[in-house]
Amino acid sequence: MKKNRSLLFLVFAFIFAQFAWLGLLGLWIYWYVANYLIIKQVGDKLSPQIVIDSPNVLVFVGGIILIVLIATAMFLIFRNLTVQVKLTKLYDNFIANVTHELKSPLASIQLYLETLSTKEVPSEKQKEFYGLMMRDSKRLKKLIDSILEISRLEKKRIAHNYHIYNADEVIRQLIKESIEQFRLSDSAVEILGEAPCKCVIDKDAMQIVFDNLTDNAIKYSIEAPEITVKLSCAKKYLMIEFADKGIGLKQKNQKNIFNKFQRIDNKNIPNVKGTGLGLYWVKGIVKFHGGRISASSEGINKGTTFKIEIPIYQSSKRFYVNKLLRETARKQKMLGREDGE
Repeated sequence: MKKNRSLLFLVFAFIFAQFAWLGLLGLWIYWYVANYLIIKQVGDKLSPQIVIDSPNVLVFVGGIILIVLIATAMFLIFRNLTVQVKLTKLYDNFIANVTHELKSPLASIQLYLETLSTKEVPSEKQKEFYGLMMRDSKRLKKLIDSILEISRLEKKRIAHNYHIYNADEVIRQLIKESIEQFRLSDSAVEILGEAPCKCVIDKDAMQIVFDNLTDNAIKYSIEAPEITVKLSCAKKYLMIEFADKGIGLKQKNQKNIFNKFQRIDNKNIPNVKGTGLGLYWVKGIVKFHGGRISASSEGINKGTTFKIEIPIYQSSKRFYVNKLLRETARKQKMLGREDGE
């Protein structure tokens, strides 16, 4: 509530400042013109030394430019301030979400450990508890790894493990692994089209892309998720369309959905868990492949389609793609030397 009031105060302060500058500019123009006209009409009667050929245009125009510059600077400061306020709010939401995501599996693990340490638990039940604790520990590890990877992504310190693959084979394999990980039925995911081209891909990174998109489709589907993946090869890009039949997106959310900490709230699915980093991570990975991603939706409850474009090997962004391969070769060479030592 305090943050909303603070933001409202900044808005009113900015509007007031703009009116103040515009008022000052109007008074300046009025004073300048009025005095010039008076002096022009009666100046020669007051003193023979007063000679007016034209007003000092340079001073007048210079003053106006200064005021415009000040107003522009104030606008930029205000805009950056509001962006920072928004980021702070998103960051607070992120901290709250991460805290919840961390506490939930920790509380579960603690409960199982306390039960095992204080009660006689049958061996079969013990195995079940150990399995559940392993699941929760993997969930914790995945969350922590995702936060660390986001940091590396922003500092451009991501690992390079790029290789040339047959696009159709590798994408189908990655999607299949996502299906298995989230325990979806084969009928829940349909793969259409073919992609008979080669591309340079980091399989581990692209697996994260499809895992996040699949997870997103599951979270934001009221009914059982239905996913359709369309593959094709254009002249220069491998085209992947990942579509679900979930709650969809409003027009205003279709661009900012990839922003850091951004989460789309929907009254139909109020308890969606997450950190708001998944799609931000996805966009970063696709960008590091030299590609691009966009999201579109026909509206609420009409599903969402993510369109991914990855450069085709030797057809698009040759210098960049070859750079990725060189970095991978250099990294593997360094690892080989370390192993040899």
